[in-house]
Amino acid sequence: MKFGVVVFPGSNCDDDLMYVIGEVFKKPIEKIWHKEHSLKQFNPGDCIFLPGGFSFGDYLRCGAIAKFSPIMPEVIRFANEGGLVIGICNGFQILCESGLLPGQLLVNQNEKFMCKNVYLKPGTIDSPLSCLLDPNKAYKIPIAHADGRYFADEQTLSELKSQSQIIFQYCDPSGRIDEASNVNGSCLNIAGICNKERNVCGLMPHPERAAEAALGNTDGRPILESIFEWIRQYSNSIA
Repeated sequence: MKFGVVVFPGSNCDDDLMYVIGEVFKKPIEKIWHKEHSLKQFNPGDCIFLPGGFSFGDYLRCGAIAKFSPIMPEVIRFANEGGLVIGICNGFQILCESGLLPGQLLVNQNEKFMCKNVYLKPGTIDSPLSCLLDPNKAYKIPIAHADGRYFADEQTLSELKSQSQIIFQYCDPSGRIDEASNVNGSCLNIAGICNKERNVCGLMPHPERAAEAALGNTDGRPILESIFEWIRQYSNSIA
């Protein structure tokens, strides 16, 4: 089990992931500069993160330039061969722009940058981000984005629902999913999704910022621990 964090110009959450995965959870992890052309050191039983930040200054659209970075064809190949790819915040935007996940992330409904704790309810526990979660619990996780409003056409939304690809939805502290708890105006209160094969996941909130008691919030820990458990189950299935 090995982890990589792709770093683009403007990434600013790469060190957060390096610290939490490497120091808090003691897992092997390395940075991958976006101009690299190979991920041959990673196997399908490993995981690649696309971190939060403002890749290439968020010019054109968030993630629209990053998708052309030399490393992205390798990320796509890695995902197509069954490797686990997870995008957080800007990483989610890049996954959508590159076609690894459906839909787009648009400017927040209030047209403002939002940085605060929100609540998420798991839409499925059949995913790398939620396999250890309580489906009836609301998890408090921070957000920090200006373009986090998930949008997709009706057919795509219908497919996401029917195939249980909606991993997280914004909710209130009691777990109720309603318009009032939809912090950025996302379709169906969507905060995170996965692909049909369930090995590519994106979410806007930052679980890596809620993984230590010193920060006053550990609700991100079981989300990250779900990744480890998913990989463990995958490794056992091919052993």
